[in-house]
Amino acid sequence: MRRLSRILAASILLVAGLAGPADARERESGWTTAWATAPAAAVSGVEQGYAGFTIRNVVHTTTGGSSVRIHLSNRFGTQPVLMGHVTVAVSAHTGGRRDGTIDPSDGSARPGTLRDVRFHGRTSITVPARAEVLSDPVDLPVAADRDVLVSTWTPQPSGTVTYHPAAMQDSFFSRGPADHAGEESATAFGETTRVWHYVNGVDVSGGPGTVVALGDSITDGVTSTWGANRRWTDYLAARLAGSPVPDYGVANSGISGNRILLDSNAPDYTIYSTFGPSALTRLDWDVLERAGARTVIVFEGINDIQQTPHQDDPEQIIAGLAQISAQSHARGLRVVGATIMAWKGWGSWTPELERTRVAVNAWIRAGGDGTLDGLADFDAATRDPADPQRLLPAYDSGDHLHPNDAGDRAMAAVVPLSRL
Repeated sequence: MRRLSRILAASILLVAGLAGPADARERESGWTTAWATAPAAAVSGVEQGYAGFTIRNVVHTTTGGSSVRIHLSNRFGTQPVLMGHVTVAVSAHTGGRRDGTIDPSDGSARPGTLRDVRFHGRTSITVPARAEVLSDPVDLPVAADRDVLVSTWTPQPSGTVTYHPAAMQDSFFSRGPADHAGEESATAFGETTRVWHYVNGVDVSGGPGTVVALGDSITDGVTSTWGANRRWTDYLAARLAGSPVPDYGVANSGISGNRILLDSNAPDYTIYSTFGPSALTRLDWDVLERAGARTVIVFEGINDIQQTPHQDDPEQIIAGLAQISAQSHARGLRVVGATIMAWKGWGSWTPELERTRVAVNAWIRAGGDGTLDGLADFDAATRDPADPQRLLPAYDSGDHLHPNDAGDRAMAAVVPLSRL
């Protein structure tokens, strides 16, 4: 419900001292987001938390630095959660890399790289319900384009567990009750999970800042190759690394099914609704508060159109996009607008809803009445010239809405690097 979303947002503000906004002062402090995800919901059926579990989350960096900080989230928690022990390590395996190789992580750490993560000098911290926390800096050099392990041991019952459902990456866990966070070996981590729990950001020291992608399932990469890091945001990070433009970190704030204007399952939104709060509701958390945030690429709107209840008035979607831009500009960020991609062939497509998409795209291409600083014309880059209402078959994952790896690459290729 919208009221619940406002309560969640207010609760985050109450703990702003634990994880402050990434405005101009944050960028000047020298931290860049190397990896991020957007917490989407609470795990259904786990109302007492994961008492005794050690979860080893596998994440992949988009840029590197000489030290790191870890963000942990209890955003959808109904009770405080004790993080009894948190560690970070460089994986013994590199993961899916930009050169096309895939060296899957198995949960083992590269020898000598595992570090305790501290919070105000302490190795444990209790994260209040609906809050997020930021760690002290950890002296651990981390390179770009490789897997990193973030492990959490939660020794006590805690209430619901915050997670991101579409990791597109295997992570690992132990049911405990022993603490395995400090172990380099993967021996204890005999079970696999396909989601990320608790962790929602890894920052690195230095760097020129962060580009944040605010989006839905296409940004989430749900039809990209599993474990390969071939979302369009990963291809964008590769382009940045090989260009004269600074090697910005790329923070992926996509949530599958996300809308601009309505929370998931509105008006019956709950903390278990996996499409998450609306883009407007979560803008502070997932964009404006990212470490080093300097630019946001806004790629939302198809779910407002195609989901029930359908938003067929383009002016309502345009108003939402304009508000995202206004709030981002107020915090000193640039805004790049991305056009909504073709979707004819998807089950809910109709000519009437297609006209809504076309009207929104016309506004984005025209500069958003002066509210946009750049254009990423994903629609033009991926549509079929023979039938512009459809994805080009070579870029279609097969469902006529989501692109495949080649489509993701084509999207990244048209992001205007000079506008970031």
